[in-house]
Amino acid sequence: MKTPGPDHPITITPNRQRVLVKAAGALIADTREALTLQEAAYPPVYYIPRKDVDMKLLQRTDHSSHCPYKGDASYYSVPSGGEKSVNAVWSYENPYPAVAQIKDYVAFYPSRVDAIEERPAV
Repeated sequence: MKTPGPDHPITITPNRQRVLVKAAGALIADTREALTLQEAAYPPVYYIPRKDVDMKLLQRTDHSSHCPYKGDASYYSVPSGGEKSVNAVWSYENPYPAVAQIKDYVAFYPSRVDAIEERPAV
């Protein structure tokens, strides 16, 4: 386990915008409670609470990965999205303490869904 620091910063901030995720023409997620995770020089990632994701449209896969800063990630596919949407979604179900805020959240690969949109919250 590595701890974020000056050489590899990770910040997690509440996103006050409305974030929508669409795949295979369906609305998969709609939230006003996303977190934006900024890790080192990587593009920011929206983490969306599971309660705001239509989990019945996702299918858990056997795929997994490990991040020394966040922990072990589990993956989901969007079956209706076909090959493009295989392992499109990931979740750190037991994240390391430094990023504990992302527990019970999921994130989407932008290239594996139709759209991730940020709109003004109203």
